[in-house]
Amino acid sequence: MRGVTTKDIVYIALFAAIMAALAVVPPIMLATGVPITSQTLGVMLAGAVLGARRGALSMILFLVLVAVGLPLLVGGRGGLGVFAGPTAGFLFSWPIAAYVIGWLTERNWARLNFPLALVIIFVSSVVVMYGIGNAWLSYVSDKLNYWQATLASGPFLPGDLAKAIIAALVAVTVKRSYPIIRANSAQPVRA
Repeated sequence: MRGVTTKDIVYIALFAAIMAALAVVPPIMLATGVPITSQTLGVMLAGAVLGARRGALSMILFLVLVAVGLPLLVGGRGGLGVFAGPTAGFLFSWPIAAYVIGWLTERNWARLNFPLALVIIFVSSVVVMYGIGNAWLSYVSDKLNYWQATLASGPFLPGDLAKAIIAALVAVTVKRSYPIIRANSAQPVRA
């Protein structure tokens, strides 16, 4: 593992700040009372723009800031208590989702275009974030099993698709104009 450069630190801090800024965007409330927030867009962008390592580290930094009490989540929430609630699994999934999105983006860097970026971002974010988030939700809830929690996530898919479209457009644009992921870090997977 190579060392962390000053530029890496700046990118990691920048994307943690972007996550904080996305908390200010008003959530869209569903009939279930659970909001669709824009912060998952930050997770998608971190992985697709920064790559696996820096993307995951930016999410870890953000979650550390939340854990120490900064009110950086939608609704001004922060502190250790948010990591014990029913939606904590989604928070735990953010670094992993950023890493998976970044890893797949790096592996497909040479041929990355909008459709491929959209598939990578949408499928990775849904599988990782919903997988971990719904598992946690079913664990802490005595009313929902995993299957019920997964079905309850259905109304969030259109919002996540819209965020994945935005993230894919940004990722492909950044790749063309100011690539942060470099060719030397984007090696194909060897069998």
